[in-house]
Amino acid sequence: MTLFYILLALIVIVLSLKPLFRTRKLGNLPPGPLSLPIVGNLLQLKQPFHRTFHGMSQKYGQVFSLWFGSRLVVVVSSYPAVQECFTKNDVVFANRPHFLLGKYTGYNNTTVAGSSYGDHWRNLRRIITLELLTTHRLNSFSGIRRDEIMRLLQKLALHSCNGFSKVKLNSMFQEMTFNTITRMVSGKKYYGEECDVSDVEEAKQFREILQELRTLGGANNLGDFLPFLRWFDFRGFEKRLKKIGKRSDAFLQGLVDEHRNGNHTTNAMIDHLLIQQRSHPEYYTGQIIKGLALVTFLAATDTSAVTLEWAMSNLLNHPEILKKEKNEIDTFVGQNRLVDESDISKLPYLQNIVYETLRLHPAAPLLLPHLSSEDCTIGEFNVPKNTILLVNAWAIHTDPMLWNDPTHFKPERFEKESEAKNLLSFGLGRRACPGANLAQRTESLTIALLIQCFEWKRISNEEIDMTQEKGLTVSKNISLGSYVPSMSITDQQGYTKL
Repeated sequence: MTLFYILLALIVIVLSLKPLFRTRKLGNLPPGPLSLPIVGNLLQLKQPFHRTFHGMSQKYGQVFSLWFGSRLVVVVSSYPAVQECFTKNDVVFANRPHFLLGKYTGYNNTTVAGSSYGDHWRNLRRIITLELLTTHRLNSFSGIRRDEIMRLLQKLALHSCNGFSKVKLNSMFQEMTFNTITRMVSGKKYYGEECDVSDVEEAKQFREILQELRTLGGANNLGDFLPFLRWFDFRGFEKRLKKIGKRSDAFLQGLVDEHRNGNHTTNAMIDHLLIQQRSHPEYYTGQIIKGLALVTFLAATDTSAVTLEWAMSNLLNHPEILKKEKNEIDTFVGQNRLVDESDISKLPYLQNIVYETLRLHPAAPLLLPHLSSEDCTIGEFNVPKNTILLVNAWAIHTDPMLWNDPTHFKPERFEKESEAKNLLSFGLGRRACPGANLAQRTESLTIALLIQCFEWKRISNEEIDMTQEKGLTVSKNISLGSYVPSMSITDQQGYTKL
């Protein structure tokens, strides 16, 4: 019996390595570090991955290859190479690699983020770009965004009533962005005094689900790269995925049922999708609706909160930039009313601050992985079919060949509008993030109102620590705390307008 299991294991290993043998025969692959048998370069991966890959690119070049078990991975760290990937090879790299996370929690890899390129993905993308995130619908949600930002300001005001007060901004940003997205998607909010007990408990469960999904993402599952480990369910990973997938689906189904049964009459995304389902049931199935809601929750809550925290951290470390933006707001908006979304286009330096934050601190520094659907070339190198492509956006955003003084926070660099085209924070090509407009609206208005309504200073004379945390969404290692004083001149004249 022991011999049988040994032979079986050998057969599984050989089958899993079969793609590797084919790939190596093609030759002229991008260079890379020496890989070990079976595991490849997996043991060399250290978090944060974007910094590890950047170090490798210094040795092996801006296009290099790794082996994640039997799967070939090509990492691109130069802007010209990225352009080639998403112009000449855009259709080739329009696929996504399929992982167990997407199988069990992403409806068998059929969400807009994880589905293969084809008719199904095009239908999902059409729904998002032509129905859910159009300029008209984003404008219709402006009241929600403003309302949640006002609640944030009111909380800060309570902290500042008796002079300077220490506040934890990161948790406040998370609450604001979470409420904004849940209200847009489902018409429900999960933070605030008006939430009933059932909503508070529901919110707790949902946050746990989202946190678990983020924890289980990335290269955490070796079974995705070493298939024979799935026979043993290494570390119980697959079991955890199945469990969290069921919890996530049950939660989303509950939201859909509430709206289908008429318990909510809102302008929420779910309502719109259910209306469309009546006339086009084949394009708006229950699974599609739940998948769109899930991707929106995952993509839009954490990332915006993280970006806001990085932005305020940089502004507190550069009071001269903070003062310059304050003057811009006073000049173009004044002190008699609060900034609105319609004012953002009049505040170019504010937009430069957002751009510079996205450059230095892309929320997802490696973006989402792509997969080649056929053999192709990047520069002089061959890239075989079914190769995973990773774009190191962080490395490109700090490339001295592309940016002057790249590690310093300098919003002025974007006074040349052409500089913004070099940003990769939301991706490029067909699979670029369709939520860029929503994210930038939220971030711009929040930063503008925080600067307009309060005077800010650091807790001490020491600069704020800007060390990055590990993870797919890169937040600060030490969360942001700051002092907020009593109301500024703007507040004294009209804070009741909040």
